[in-house]
Order: sequence, then structure tokens, then C-alpha cells
Amino acid sequence: MNKEKIAIGSDHGGFEYKEEIKKHLVEKGYDVIDVGTFSKESCDYPVIAQNLTQKIIDNELEKGILICGTGIGMSIAANKVKGIRAALCGDTFSARATRAHNNSNVLCLGERVIGIELAFDIVDIWLSTEFEGGRHQRRIDMLQ
Repeated sequence: MNKEKIAIGSDHGGFEYKEEIKKHLVEKGYDVIDVGTFSKESCDYPVIAQNLTQKIIDNELEKGILICGTGIGMSIAANKVKGIRAALCGDTFSARATRAHNNSNVLCLGERVIGIELAFDIVDIWLSTEFEGGRHQRRIDMLQ
């Protein structure tokens, strides 16, 4: 059974998907760390993004998932943090490519944009795809 740690967080606009994806990940054997929010009450997405990205920067875990209404706000907030490569994905091809080519460490999703079954597929593909390294590593190094 997979015991990889993964953080998950959302604002109020992504709360329902966070709860569903969290269950999905636990069923697959992941150790899920929920960084909030814990209700549908309005909250500020940059705070949640900071909670999650700090865990990656502090090497507590390698990957995280952030969800808001569109995924855009979370991706902007997460990418403000040095060392974070957050990717907003609304399809499985992008989820695979961003891990293989960009070594993304945060997946962003939009609850109001995609269906939950597609979200599960994107999460599964993103988590199971390995970074290819090689020529892609040189480009990632340029981001630092």
C-alpha cells in the first residue's frame, strides 16, 4: 500500500472537491495532510496556498493539491513561493506533461470548471507520472 504523504487544501470554492479527493486519496493508500479550509465559510485562498506550499519548502512532503473555484487563484498564490512549480490542470494530458516535463510539485484544480470524475483522473495521473529529467531538468534549473 502507498504511504506517500500528500497535502491538500482549498478555499470555500473548492471545499467539496477537497473532501472528495481526500477520500479518494486515502482509499488509494496516501497519507493525506489537510491544510484547510475546513468549511464552506468564505476564506482567503492565499493563506491556504501558503499553508500547503510551506510544507513542501520545509521538506515535510514533496507534493500537494490546491483547489479553488477555478484553480487560477491557487496557482497564482502557490507560484509566488520560491521552489514551487504549481500547475493548473483541467485535462489528463496536461497533468501527465506537467509532471514529466515541469516536475510540478503542486497540482491546482477548479471545482467550478471540471467534473469530479475528471478531477480524480487528473489527480491519479499527476501522482503516478514521474519526472523525465534530462533536457527538462536544465529548464527547471533556469527557474531557480
